[in-house]
Parts: sequence; structure tokens; C-alpha cells
Amino acid sequence: MIRIRTIAPLTLAMLLGGALPCQTPAGPVTSERQVLAMGTRLTFQVQGASPQAVEQGTESAIAECARIEAAGSTWHADSLFSRLNAAEGEALPLAEEWLNLLKRAQGWCRRTGGTFDPVLFRLLSAHGVRDGGRDLGAAELAQARAASGSRLLRLDVRHGTAQLDHGAGLEEGGFLKGYALDRMKLALTRKGCPSGCLDFGGQLLVFGTAIQVSIADPKDRQKPRFALLLKAASLASSGLSEHGRHIVDPRTGGLCEDWGSVSVLAANGLDADCLSTALYVMGPEAGLAWSRRHRIAAIFLRNDGSVCMSPAFKALEPVPLPTR
Repeated sequence: MIRIRTIAPLTLAMLLGGALPCQTPAGPVTSERQVLAMGTRLTFQVQGASPQAVEQGTESAIAECARIEAAGSTWHADSLFSRLNAAEGEALPLAEEWLNLLKRAQGWCRRTGGTFDPVLFRLLSAHGVRDGGRDLGAAELAQARAASGSRLLRLDVRHGTAQLDHGAGLEEGGFLKGYALDRMKLALTRKGCPSGCLDFGGQLLVFGTAIQVSIADPKDRQKPRFALLLKAASLASSGLSEHGRHIVDPRTGGLCEDWGSVSVLAANGLDADCLSTALYVMGPEAGLAWSRRHRIAAIFLRNDGSVCMSPAFKALEPVPLPTR
């Protein structure tokens, strides 16, 4: 869990999963708004030159989020990604935006050695992740693994099509919210909102004014462990304490164990979203080593209380907070 603290002139008092009333400072107009999107809460804390700019900016961002959800959410049978999943191996026309998004997701699959993978729908379905979980036999696991993996997604940019082989399916949970955050930031800045913080179900994106945030203990979301300053970046966390075992290791097809949590900082929401999943799958030892090699800012908090940080995260000068 990440908590946010106030730094003037952007007044912000927010907890992930909920928001507290804010006080508008003198000068630029600051406004807070919360809506439901992609099955979770989306909270805006936005600053603009006028009330009209803030209202128009948030409305534009909400509309952009709804557009992305309508296209990418596999919870909706009529979405573009759901239709691709149901196409039974046939090539489906895709706009350049979605082809580029899927190419970026495939890129992170390659760079992380397959610990992040956007084509895990069949494995997640086999494990019953969306339905409370179920035991999975060896034969079922083998079948689901054969129908999972980024290698089964073929993108043809020249002809504007995408194709999934062998009954494979896209699972957007590891990248769609991050992409939506980036698009919402763009919508806000285009409408005259130069500064803000977006909290999308626990993933933060901050632009303009810096915000102080705190990262919580993996077993107690009300217990902050570290504070740091977040500016022009996205901070995403992965762990199992809130939703149970729901993260699949694409390399084995099994569900990840609950070892703690990882929080990762990146320049944009999509990268942070993909990386937090990949590093959780790697685990604290391999994840730390990978983060060091690739100069990624990440902090790993184990359930036993131990902490390890990559050099890039240490450079952010995180402050340990006293335990209660």
C-alpha cells in the first residue's frame, strides 16, 4: 500500500482505497474527485488555472479511462480484447493504438525473461482467480500452459491485425490500468491541468508538483514503513495480502507464494504496472538482482520484516518510518 502526504501548493490527503477531504490553497484551483473504474476506485487530485479547467480536465480524463476500459477489459464480453480472445485463432483488425500497446506489453515480457506476460487469460481462468480460486490438476495445468504465453500473440502492424493461437487469451490486469493512467495524465494536461496525482486502485501517477508518499508493511496496510518524494513518475505495488493468491508465474503456470510486496517506480504508468508484476514473480532475491542490472527503482518488503532496495531506489532517499 502507498499513502500520500501533502506538499504545498498541491494539497493532498489521501489513502489508497479512500480519500480524505482536501483544503483548496490560495492561487491555482485544486480539486479532488473519486469515481469507480475498472472495478476499483480512481481518485483525482488535480490542479488547474480555473475551476473550469479542472472540471474539463477531469471529465476528459474520466472519458478517456472509460474508452480504454471499453476496449481492453476482458471482464466485458463485447470489448475489443475479449473479441480477440474469442476469435479462435483468426486475425482481428486492431487500431494502431492497441497494436502499439500490445507491442509494449510483449516488449516487457521479453525484457523481464517472461516474468511479466500479457497472454495469461487461460492460466488465470484455469486457476479460477476471478472466481475465488480452485484446485488445478496436472493435466489441466499443462493444457492451460500450452494456451498461455506472449509467443502465442502475433501482431501484424503492416496489415493492422492481431491473432492469438491455440486458444490463448489476453489478460489485461498487469498493464491496462497503467496505460490508462498515462492517457488520463495526457488528457488533463491538454485541458490546462499542469499538476496532479492520480490514484488508480493503488497505483499512483504524479505529474507537476511533487507528492510525499509512504509505502506500507505488506501485511498491514495501515502501517507505513517508508516515506519518499514522488515527482513526474508512477509508483506501482504488487502483493497478495489484499486479494489472495492471484498472481501467476508465467514460467511454471503456478500461483505465486505470498512472500511480501514490491513497489517500483517508473517514468510512466504502463512501465510501472508491468514491472511491479514482473518483480513480484521474480521474488526478492532475483528481483533485486534484476533491478540492479537494469537500474530500476524498486523496494522489496518481506513478510518477516526484512527490506531490500535497489541502488536506484536508495537514491530516492526513502525515509524509514517509526513502527507503532
